[in-house]
Amino acid sequence: MNDYDPTSESPAGPDSVTTSEPARRPSVRRMLATKKGGAIAVAGLTCAAAGLAGVGVSSAAAAASPSATATATATPTATPTAPATGPEPGGSTGIVDTTSTSGFTFATATGVEVTVEETSTTKYEVGILPAPAKAVKKGASVLVLGVVTTPVMGTSDPTVIAATQVTVQPGGDGGAAAAAAAGVVPLQPGQPLPVKSVGTIPSDYTEGGGTIVTGSAAYKATTASQAVVPGGVVDRVVQLSGGEYEVHNIPIAWPHHVFLNKNFKVIGWE
Repeated sequence: MNDYDPTSESPAGPDSVTTSEPARRPSVRRMLATKKGGAIAVAGLTCAAAGLAGVGVSSAAAAASPSATATATATPTATPTAPATGPEPGGSTGIVDTTSTSGFTFATATGVEVTVEETSTTKYEVGILPAPAKAVKKGASVLVLGVVTTPVMGTSDPTVIAATQVTVQPGGDGGAAAAAAAGVVPLQPGQPLPVKSVGTIPSDYTEGGGTIVTGSAAYKATTASQAVVPGGVVDRVVQLSGGEYEVHNIPIAWPHHVFLNKNFKVIGWE
């Protein structure tokens, strides 16, 4: 799979641009089209917060409301997939299931289970205010940003996020309302994969193209995209030749690619 308006500072990491996308990861749509059966874990929803992670879902979603432009039903069915190379910055949103001394687990609004690994450098917020790690409690809505490791194809391993920042969202719903508004389709075994687009798809976009970005740019794009189109786990962000961003969204049936302009505003998805 291959692919998401906050403008404040990001939690960590340089704004570096690294290796070329085509060489790093195979297209999710190609992988899904060539294998039958199976299922990928369903991915999570997020709400953006102020700064990097304090903006509410409703306000961010209102900022971008592209309409559907094309719809068709494809014949391929869902199959487990995984990127070909190492983990990249991304994140997800959901409701906390369990907590431990080393981290916690949460479920996205579409039911995907995500394991969060905490370290001594993980930062915590409640809304926009700094908070201790104990602020993360069962039943809380959270936005987690960090380095995402996806399961090996064919295994039942969880998606894991090595957390850079965890934001507790008071009164949040784990992205459920925003996912419903965006039309996010959960992944189900044997289901046909939707082929449709909403809003603007950049003219310079080709599937598998772009350059992977890290640091604050990756986290800003993740936060913005998850506020408007949650429901998946962002496992990488690439920058297109025209300066726009493509956020790669897994593991859901649709959408896999969320597009943002140079100012980190969501403009479309497919």
